[in-house]
Amino acid sequence: MTPTIFHPLADLMARRGTVVIDGAMSTALEALGADLNDPLWTAKVLLEKPELITEVHRRYYEAGADVAITASYQATPAGFARKGLDAARSRELITLTAKLAVTARDEAAARHPDRAADLLVAGSIGPYGAYLADGSEYRGDYRLTDEEFSLFHRDRIEALVEGGVDLFAVETQPKLSEVLVALDEIERVGKTAWVTFSIRDGDRLADGTSLSEAAGKVGERDCVDAVGMNCGPREIVAPALDRLAESGKPLIVYPNSGETYDPSTKTWHSPVHGAGWDSFVPLWERKGARCIGGCCRTPTSRRSPSSSAADFRDRPTIKIPAPKLRRRDCRFRGFCRTAQSAFQRSTAPSPPSSSSTVRRR
Repeated sequence: MTPTIFHPLADLMARRGTVVIDGAMSTALEALGADLNDPLWTAKVLLEKPELITEVHRRYYEAGADVAITASYQATPAGFARKGLDAARSRELITLTAKLAVTARDEAAARHPDRAADLLVAGSIGPYGAYLADGSEYRGDYRLTDEEFSLFHRDRIEALVEGGVDLFAVETQPKLSEVLVALDEIERVGKTAWVTFSIRDGDRLADGTSLSEAAGKVGERDCVDAVGMNCGPREIVAPALDRLAESGKPLIVYPNSGETYDPSTKTWHSPVHGAGWDSFVPLWERKGARCIGGCCRTPTSRRSPSSSAADFRDRPTIKIPAPKLRRRDCRFRGFCRTAQSAFQRSTAPSPPSSSSTVRRR
């Protein structure tokens, strides 16, 4: 008998209309005092202070997020092996990323029983390029066979299922071939996912593949409940959504601040100028975005659109913007305002210099 496949994100969109995705794990962890200057990045905290990860998830749920994304973007057996950890310990740590999020979700559900059915945990599946820790997820210039991609992703996917994730976030993906293999593995364990690409511009993935081609291929997969982009500049989101809509799936978007990442120094460079989030979010909604968030280094929009990164460096905040939304989506504004306050109240480390070592999710 074929097992029943549940579609928690599709069900949530049907109930809520628009879904709030949580904020940047890295920025929030730094606000809580974590040191992320390591190839493992946020996964480093699993070895040192895992309770901080639970706290980040807890604050996002309390602020109104519907979905928490696990801290497993760069948590892979291959990455942990570089630290001298064996396969069993690596799997244990990856499973822990899910359990930490599930713990925070269950606590939030107990405090807010009216929201209990709407709180989800998505297991982050970053690309092979994230493991390389050299910015490859923004270029897609690595080559593996389908079998190699499968072996790379399989253990992490299985470990996250063991930890209790509801679905998967196949995110910051620069290569269609890798995405399709990851989806094969997700289908094998009977789960669903959203897919967000790392894109070069409004027409192409980071590796140059046509967005239309990628959208069409991913749109054929029954296990995919939303398609979109993340960790790219806001200015290219709207044209990309036009192409991604060819998938026939609901759209998801969580762009970054527009800062430039330098893989040689592992830093994001500022300042950032340009229009504020208010200018973008309503347009994304009109183009079909049903799940909206932000990604790396996104400042809160309470500051002037022309403010430089120096204006918010001293107050580490989360990545979700506070846009002016239509009445039916006003809970976005409440989430952003509450989450901003939650992390600004934290005891933060000393202000960083003109660039930050914060990397990906």
